[in-house]
Amino acid sequence: MTLFQATLFTGIFLIAFGAHFLWHGMATAKSAQAFPRSTLAAYVLMGIATAWFLYKVMHLGPADFGQYKKLLFLLFLGVAVGSFYYVPDFLAVRGLAALTLLIAGVLLDAAYMQLPQARLFLVTFVYICIVASLILGASPYKLRDFLSWLYKSEKRPKVFGGVFAAYGLLLVGVAFTY
Repeated sequence: MTLFQATLFTGIFLIAFGAHFLWHGMATAKSAQAFPRSTLAAYVLMGIATAWFLYKVMHLGPADFGQYKKLLFLLFLGVAVGSFYYVPDFLAVRGLAALTLLIAGVLLDAAYMQLPQARLFLVTFVYICIVASLILGASPYKLRDFLSWLYKSEKRPKVFGGVFAAYGLLLVGVAFTY
């Protein structure tokens, strides 16, 4: 993936994500607050994150414990399957956090060693997402608390969506400057 593609796709995603909250406002409350404990979202997000991670494990090189990749594959597969039985609460949030970290790796690889200073708009957003994913992966209930705070006021979801949509527009504009 090129830096142009990474920045453009991230910008388009942020515009769509922000526009949803901006357009619907408080109407998104029920579905957003149901997300952290959603079984369907847990299966989809954890399934995608697990498959992607296990794919990466199977392609480890010798310098990255590649000689143990079959053992690591079985270990991580067991952890993923066991998480549905032993820690099913907020599994959708953990799946989202894992998927965000995997996507962040792809986006940062696209920006690695690129000259334009404008790439920092993408990289800054990606690092913020990494920090948020690490926090939510360790304490997934914080997303529930954030969503409760977000929907206490009529204006908050619209401002939240507006910020994401505006940053998405900025990224789309920056993408065309490369």
